[in-house]
This record gives sequence, C-alpha cells and structure tokens, in this order.
Amino acid sequence: MSIPDGCVTGSSPVIRCPWCGTDPLYVAYHDSEWGVPCHDERRLFEFLILEGMQAGLSWLTILKKRENFRRAFSGFDPERIARYGNRDVARLLADPGIVRNRLKIDAAIGNARATLALYEAGKSLEVLLWQFVDGKPVINRWRTADEVPVFTPTAQAMSKALAQRGFRFVGPTIVYALMQATGLVNDHLVGCRAHPDHHTV
Repeated sequence: MSIPDGCVTGSSPVIRCPWCGTDPLYVAYHDSEWGVPCHDERRLFEFLILEGMQAGLSWLTILKKRENFRRAFSGFDPERIARYGNRDVARLLADPGIVRNRLKIDAAIGNARATLALYEAGKSLEVLLWQFVDGKPVINRWRTADEVPVFTPTAQAMSKALAQRGFRFVGPTIVYALMQATGLVNDHLVGCRAHPDHHTV
C-alpha cells in the first residue's frame, strides 16, 4: 500500500489509513475513535444520528460540525430529542452550524423516539447492535482501501432490524459506517498504527 500524504509523521513512518488525510480533527478521530469498541449508550446514539446526517456528505464535514450538533440536539439525549416539536424543528432548520435537511432532522427525532421504544421493550442500542457480532469486534485484515466493503450481510441484517423498529436513515451503507465508527468492526488496514495487529506487522 502506498503511503498517502499526511500519513507519515515525524522522522519515522507512522502509517495510517489513507482516508485520514492531514486534517488534525480527522487524524485524531482516526487514531482515537474509529474502530474502537463503543458500548456507551449515549455515544452509540450520537453516532447513529451523525451517520444518518452524513448521507451524501463527507464525514469530515460532520466532524467539523459535531460540537454544533451536540449543542443543537441536547447533547444527544434521546429523551429530550423525542419531545421535540415544530418549534424545535424550525430552530434546527435555522441553525447554520448543523446539516439543515428536513428529512434528516425529522429522522433524528424519529430515531430518538424509536430508541425510547427500544428501552421500553427492555432493550438498548448496545444490546441490539452488538448482538449482530456476538458481542465481540470483527477484526478485518484488509491490505488496501479498495478491499474495504461498503456494507456486509451483517450490516444488511442490522439495517433491516433497525428499520423494523422504526429507525430511519439506516440503510446498509450507513449502518456499516456506524459499525466501523463504533468498533463493531475494525477496518483499519493492516499496517495502520490503529490496527490490533500493528505490533506484529
């Protein structure tokens, strides 16, 4: 694999996945969040909403707006978001710090309500999502970015399960991005400093 610009730091090579680029925000996200197993309910909900917001946009765009999203969406508290009404929707549509897309905003509110329904049924996002990988991260060993899939059969099954529970903007591609972001799968390339096998490569 060729080493892209921005993926070598200091005097010795430190290889990162090509998509990290040179933006410090993106590099920090790559190094400390992407692919790291997440079992925190609030953080899982945050990523569920943000991945839906990303549809058609770059993830870096979302990362740069992340703090604005947290402010605008009540710290990603599903109980508060589930109570949003027309005034909140109008407020969000007028907020230049976030993605002002009516369908995505409506979906975020709907997903908060679907999350509460999940709780009322005695389940959680953590339980629902992690059951698809039997509670353990799937460690992939891709050598080039071209090998990394856009989605997998597992993502398709998870997408279907979420949709059946009333979640929106949860197609297989979005769901697989969610799985990557929250560490249900580790898609760092072999040789990347963040891959579990890095010390043996």
